[in-house]
Amino acid sequence: MARAFARQLVNTGYKVILCNSRGPHSLNSVVTDLGSNVRAATKEEVARAKIVMLAVHWDQLPQALANLPPWEGRIVVDATNPNLSLENLNRSFEFGERTSSELVAELVPGARVVKAFNTLYYKVLEKYTQDEHGKRVVFMSGDDRYAKKEFSEVVKRIGFAPVDLGNLASGGRMQQFGGPLGSLNLLHLPHAF
Repeated sequence: MARAFARQLVNTGYKVILCNSRGPHSLNSVVTDLGSNVRAATKEEVARAKIVMLAVHWDQLPQALANLPPWEGRIVVDATNPNLSLENLNRSFEFGERTSSELVAELVPGARVVKAFNTLYYKVLEKYTQDEHGKRVVFMSGDDRYAKKEFSEVVKRIGFAPVDLGNLASGGRMQQFGGPLGSLNLLHLPHAF
């Protein structure tokens, strides 16, 4: 997901910093593939960026978010999904009364969390070009309206149509796997009627 999102950002002129658990040197081929507007760094360096996309396996979240500098209001885009087995894929996936994104928000105190890009399969995102009839929908939710507005501008610039679902509790529940929007791949048709 991170590589696919980075490709869309680079294609529209953004500069991107990538990291993983294996260190910057392990990303040499990815950086070469994506071009000169991409560089690899440590997770501590990436965490200081204005907008950080979190695209790791669910069970790796605590390790990925450990020992980072204070978030100080930076935007963290939560593109994660809990691990689901085939037998519970269609069940609502809840964590008590909280959504998965509310749990992510607890792991990044001081960040402004926006849930987004978790409903698109990474191959759709990576190969995405705007459809002649409309733009691919990206569902978003978050508790900070200014963070959602700022990130929605990024979403629009890379050619997608952001749809604000509200806060992390209600919107996050709709878009997480098991929710009614968790596996939808939709086009926004601006002049359908």
